Amino acid sequence: MLTWGPLGAMGPIMHVQRPESSEPSPLRRPEPWQVAALYRFARFEDHVSLRDPLERLCREHGIRGTLLLAREGINGTIAGTPEGIASVVDHIRALPDCADLDVKLSSAAAMPFHRMKVRLKREIVTMGEPDIDPRATVGTYVEPQDWNALISDPDTIVIDTRNDYEVAVGTFEGAIDPKTATFRDFPEWFRRERERLLEHNKGKGKPTKVAMFCTGGIRCEKSTAFLKQEGIEDVFHLKGGILKYLETVPETESLWRGECFVFDQRVTIGHGLVEGSYTLCHACRRPVDEADRHSPLYEEGVSCPACHAERTDEQRASYRERHRQEALAAAQGRPHVGAVRAEERGDPAE
Repeated sequence: MLTWGPLGAMGPIMHVQRPESSEPSPLRRPEPWQVAALYRFARFEDHVSLRDPLERLCREHGIRGTLLLAREGINGTIAGTPEGIASVVDHIRALPDCADLDVKLSSAAAMPFHRMKVRLKREIVTMGEPDIDPRATVGTYVEPQDWNALISDPDTIVIDTRNDYEVAVGTFEGAIDPKTATFRDFPEWFRRERERLLEHNKGKGKPTKVAMFCTGGIRCEKSTAFLKQEGIEDVFHLKGGILKYLETVPETESLWRGECFVFDQRVTIGHGLVEGSYTLCHACRRPVDEADRHSPLYEEGVSCPACHAERTDEQRASYRERHRQEALAAAQGRPHVGAVRAEERGDPAE
């Protein structure tokens, strides 16, 4: 029920009154939510049949997030209680060739997803190179504690395989930014830049070492397999990705600069996997920092400096109304359909 309170600076203040309930908000709980980023390249003969039991189990345990299933394996990020996450992880590890499922755990103060979805895909991370098989060959894994030495070696070039808006938030010192809009663009970028990149050690009589990294490791499984297929031998990648590095390496010893973009409502995380300082522009889904929020082109839920010129006045009016409806839904303790649909449009890249 809506009631009107005293007159404020912008007119009467609207209050949302909810029926009293002993039930906690479904989006918040006394203890932090556990977040699991997971993937496994496997050979599923019938990945379609795996979908319904997995989604049913997630719903039974109140798990939210997105899981992608394809013939090549499983990938996704989910959140819930530690007990619920453990049940889902156990279920996935019982699937064919998934006993060694890669799982990285972190926490969130508020539920970072609006709903649960298990999707069927051609690839669990889209590269568009049908002959790439990370189960057959990948680069050499490098543990987080050994990563600094590798990327500090002058004979090593370091490549960030993530998308341009992710790199803008943070990256490793000295890393090359391919400035790709999607992971699908990476093969074309490498083939175009190959000669320039490999000139690094030309004349030294030894091959160039290529070290690559991504958020959780899955994109590097494919990117290193791709470089091996292209004839590059000395290829390395950060085991567990940036997430494992930020969890493992003390900030005082870290070569990471900035924050790490994640594909959920936390937006970014920092050392120790604590939630970062960025928010999300709900018009374009790009990360927004403090300077962006002070820009005259920024309006919460409507536009940011990166997308203001890409949208029309009519579109911004629509976003403004959607934001108003989302705020009302949040006050009532329920997700707004617009926020759910926006989340559905963004599959995890990792």
